[in-house]
Amino acid sequence: MTEPAACRSVTGMNGRELQKCAAMRARELPASTLEFPFGPDVDVYKVRGKVFMIHTVVDDEPLVVIKASPSDGLALRDAHADITPGYHMDKRHWISLHPGGSLGPDVVEELVTESYRLVVAGLPSAQRPVEPHAFGRGQR
Repeated sequence: MTEPAACRSVTGMNGRELQKCAAMRARELPASTLEFPFGPDVDVYKVRGKVFMIHTVVDDEPLVVIKASPSDGLALRDAHADITPGYHMDKRHWISLHPGGSLGPDVVEELVTESYRLVVAGLPSAQRPVEPHAFGRGQR
């Protein structure tokens, strides 16, 4: 199967490609839903009613906002200039992915998956669509 165009580039995805790549991964995740609680221009991806990813545009720049553990968020921000604290979110638990930098599709897909796992881990056991500590590890 051929990789979709949005996820083929190695690095330097533009904003639309970044959001498309992240959205494609989100749609693959069990019980993932797309909602528009803030209007048609803000995509909100949820699992069992809890947000794990937001697509928005700030100053004409498309962003992907995802959940991250505080320690991972700090390490990612230190390692990548195109990862900043989460736009309009808790800066300890959310990060923003910006286009045009060093993030490749594998990193974007793994960060989306990790955001999903973090949210699923916070759900009551009976509501979890997957086992968060095992889901997606060593697969794809």
